[in-house]
Amino acid sequence: MALSEHEQRLLDQLEQQLHAEDPKFANSMATPAATGISTRRIVLGALVAVAGIGLLLGGVALASDTPFSLVLGILGFLVMGAGVYYATTRGKRGSQSHTPARKNEREASAPKNFMSNLENKWDERKRDQ
Repeated sequence: MALSEHEQRLLDQLEQQLHAEDPKFANSMATPAATGISTRRIVLGALVAVAGIGLLLGGVALASDTPFSLVLGILGFLVMGAGVYYATTRGKRGSQSHTPARKNEREASAPKNFMSNLENKWDERKRDQ
């Protein structure tokens, strides 16, 4: 369910107030927009995992009395695990979503005293009713 414009503005104001009061906490709680698992990582990880399964099955299919089959099976298991790990982890993104220019824009547009602004709006609503 999407937020209305009014609710979105209030949410933005709350976020700006949090950044103004406790920027360290706000930055630790912020999640960058592009941190999802990419399709490319999933496809490459799945291909590597399938190759690992092939190596594992090849090791099992060989005569079990040769040491090469044991090494091939272990290698296949490790390759399969690495493929699954790669597919399920997020890539490193060095881009920071909160640049100093955007921070200055937010500070300039933020009300000086957020709580008093909310109190004034509340009082106006009470008067209208």
